[in-house]
Amino acid sequence: MTRAQQTISIGSLISSLYLACYLHLIPFPTKVQEEVIPVIPFWTLVSFGAYLLFKLGWGVFTFNDVPEAHKELMKEIEIARGELRSKGVDVD
Repeated sequence: MTRAQQTISIGSLISSLYLACYLHLIPFPTKVQEEVIPVIPFWTLVSFGAYLLFKLGWGVFTFNDVPEAHKELMKEIEIARGELRSKGVDVD
């Protein structure tokens, strides 16, 4: 089973369970049925967004400084500037 098939299978399972709850096929107390179940997709979306924002922040926080890559990039920039100057382009 590929990753896409697995994701689609899990998604359809969760969607089916939610739909069964939403359509009152699975009995819950009235308060849960009327107040909690209808907002589950919204809270799932909010939770997923918060998770992604945390992952982005954590990636920025733990980003490693790479001085070798900086030196290599600066060398490539100087080479490109030299090539452009040889062709008569002003690059300052």
